[in-house]
Amino acid sequence: MTDLDVRAATPVDFDFLVDMLVEAVNWLPERNWSREQILANPALAHYVAGWMQPTDFGLLAVDEAGRPVGAAWFRYLTAADPGYGYVSDDVPELTIGVVENWRGRGVGRALLRAVLDAARARGISTVSLSVERANFAARLYAAEGFRTVESFEDADTMVRTLP
Repeated sequence: MTDLDVRAATPVDFDFLVDMLVEAVNWLPERNWSREQILANPALAHYVAGWMQPTDFGLLAVDEAGRPVGAAWFRYLTAADPGYGYVSDDVPELTIGVVENWRGRGVGRALLRAVLDAARARGISTVSLSVERANFAARLYAAEGFRTVESFEDADTMVRTLP
C-alpha cells in the first residue's frame, strides 16, 4: 500500500461511506443490493445514518490522486438498535469496505490496523464486528487478533481487545 495514504473521515465523506457499506454488504458476487435497498433497511442504514455523530470516527484510504479507495469506521450502536456485531453499548462496531478493484492489495489490512490504532488512542479497550464466515475478510480479522464471541447461521460476531 505504498502508493496510498490514510486520512480521517469527515462529515463530507458520508456518500463514500455509504458506497463502502454497499461494498461490504455485496461482497458476494451474486449479491447485488442497491444503495437504495441498503439505506431503506434499518438494520444496515444505521451504520451510516446521520454520519458523523460525536462518537463516530473512521479513516479513508486514498490513492495518489486523492480518490478514496476504502474506508473503516466505528459506530456506537445500542441495545435498542443493535448492529449485527453488537456486543454492548460501550463497544463500538467496525464497518470496513474497499473498492472492488482495490481488494487483495493490502488496503483492508492497512485500514484495519490504522483504525484499531485510532481506537486505542481514544482509550477504547474493545471493538466488535460481524462477518459472514465465507467472507475472505473473516480470515483477515482472525489474523489481526479478533476472536469469535457469538456465532449465527452464516456469520460470527468477533471482538478485539486493544492493549
